[in-house]
Amino acid sequence: MIIDSQVHIWGADTPERPWPKRAPPQREIPLGHEELLGEMNAAGVDGVILVPPSWEGDRNDLALHAAGLHPERFGIMGRLDPDAPDARDRLARWLEQPGMLGLRFIFSSAMMWGPLLDGRMDWVWSAAERARVPVMMLVPHALMDRIDAIAERHPALQLVMDHMGLTGHAKDTEAFADFDKLLPLARRPNIAVKASALPCFVSDPYPFRSAHVYVRRVYDAFGPKRVYWGTDFSRLPCTYSQGITMFTEEMPWLPAEDLDWIMGRGISEALGWPVADAGKTCGDALLQTEKVETL
Repeated sequence: MIIDSQVHIWGADTPERPWPKRAPPQREIPLGHEELLGEMNAAGVDGVILVPPSWEGDRNDLALHAAGLHPERFGIMGRLDPDAPDARDRLARWLEQPGMLGLRFIFSSAMMWGPLLDGRMDWVWSAAERARVPVMMLVPHALMDRIDAIAERHPALQLVMDHMGLTGHAKDTEAFADFDKLLPLARRPNIAVKASALPCFVSDPYPFRSAHVYVRRVYDAFGPKRVYWGTDFSRLPCTYSQGITMFTEEMPWLPAEDLDWIMGRGISEALGWPVADAGKTCGDALLQTEKVETL
């Protein structure tokens, strides 16, 4: 079972569905769920956690549509504007939305830190803890102490650190300069880490060996059940298959049973998304296609 912990899908910026012009997309041509399904099938990815991108605003419509069509292939960590008038009511019923598995927030740059630092997010942590809504967030290493405090105050709140705390466009030594600030969070059992988008933060080619040492340190600190593989596919500087084999073939120090957790079982169990039969379903579908072509 292989589950990608983060992929964005989005639509074009049109008058009927305008973007808020927050940031440019990761690629010029939008990535839709149909194209993504084709890439998943070709690479052998059973399921994907859809993360609606920031450049489209606080909307989840395309992800909800994709999950509605293919609930066995797509789950969602959705966006919520915590300042919206109906935000509290929506969060209380968040998991009632078909395909919705949790929330995702971005605090990746100084201009986005305000809600995290000034207390505006405090009600969200409390409400998400009560409603058992998991939260993924992109937070730089410099603010890991804030996350540690949140996890301590809300021990039943499930938190997941995106991209191992890597943000921005820096690479190599610059990108990992404060990496050690992530590791103390491992003492909080309610914090997990996404080992996602790693090829984007190093300059060496596949298999991106300079990133392996950091994966090993996260693995040693958090353990295999709290490390979730992912790609952020739309900006991946390699093929989807290479994003997989970087872990499954190029890190021989990872035991097979631990790879099982890292590559999909861990996030499946953590988010309560049972896709254990997705690989069989996908394989059966491909087999039937081959039979039809043969006939």
